[in-house]
Amino acid sequence: MLLFLEGCKQQDRESQRMLYKHHYAYAMNICLRYSQNREEAKEILNDGFMKVFSKIEQYNPETSFLGWLRKIMINTAIDHYRKEVKHYHHASIENEHLQVTKTSVLDDISHEELMQLVQQLSPAYRAVFNLYAIDGYNHKEIAEILGISEGTSKSNLSKAREVLREKLQKIQNVVYAKSV
Repeated sequence: MLLFLEGCKQQDRESQRMLYKHHYAYAMNICLRYSQNREEAKEILNDGFMKVFSKIEQYNPETSFLGWLRKIMINTAIDHYRKEVKHYHHASIENEHLQVTKTSVLDDISHEELMQLVQQLSPAYRAVFNLYAIDGYNHKEIAEILGISEGTSKSNLSKAREVLREKLQKIQNVVYAKSV
């Protein structure tokens, strides 16, 4: 690993290729959480790795490389969100009803299916949900990162959870209907 990093500092293409290959899955999982589909995630991933290679001199070897890479990928995804937000259509869920989901649905859903549900959230809801629920940021930090108010962050998280509950309820209903 250290050899790859040193090679990347020298702009060695083979070292860059090996670093990319070695951390592709880790970085792609982060990007998928923030994107609507795999194609968008690949775009974010490639932009993120370009930042890694151009800023490799800033990496402190006394800290975790994965932590540094994770931060770059999250920031790249947020930058992508900011750039594309004007193109996104925000679906209104104000009039939809909250349904309680049985926890048993989570026993039957795979990680990939759950990630697909998260990807179906609107970009604003998905960004706040990922930053809060998965990456551990608080609402004040999210507000600063996304340039929104703390109240908007809290509201978007609440609405994201509501949408996910509804989607999980629909899955639960399908599973129940098949078992009857």
